[in-house]
Amino acid sequence: MDLATLIGLILAIVGIVGGNVLEGGNPAALVNLPGFMIVVVGTLGAVMISQPLAVMIGPRATNPDKLKPFECGSEPIGTPRGRYSVKFYQVAILFLVFDIEAAFMYPWALLYEQLSKTPTGQVSMFGFGEMLLFVAILVVALAYVWRKKAIGWE
Repeated sequence: MDLATLIGLILAIVGIVGGNVLEGGNPAALVNLPGFMIVVVGTLGAVMISQPLAVMIGPRATNPDKLKPFECGSEPIGTPRGRYSVKFYQVAILFLVFDIEAAFMYPWALLYEQLSKTPTGQVSMFGFGEMLLFVAILVVALAYVWRKKAIGWE
């Protein structure tokens, strides 16, 4: 990102915050504008100072040992272009799927009390049933993946 784009982005953000006040929005937004500008200017100043300093002060010496690939202090074994088993990718994707689905349980847990009451205040099983169905789908998916031996190691 070049400097002109960065300045344009900052001016757009400032315009949005300032425009909120001009268009009858929240007048308190203008109170935070000076603090916001101090943070933006301070950040830009730190970047503009630290980048040239890193280039000027940083080490420049290169030698063949520094250009070698590094594998935990030992000499590399084999080629880095080797093929991996598809099981590694399957396990990674399955981990992501189940991890994301587990992350969906947090908002449910926060809203459980609201989901367990009707608008009239009566106790409802909707929130519990909703999560029970969700977990049941997860268990069926896990059983399917396990049966297909996508997560078992040989």
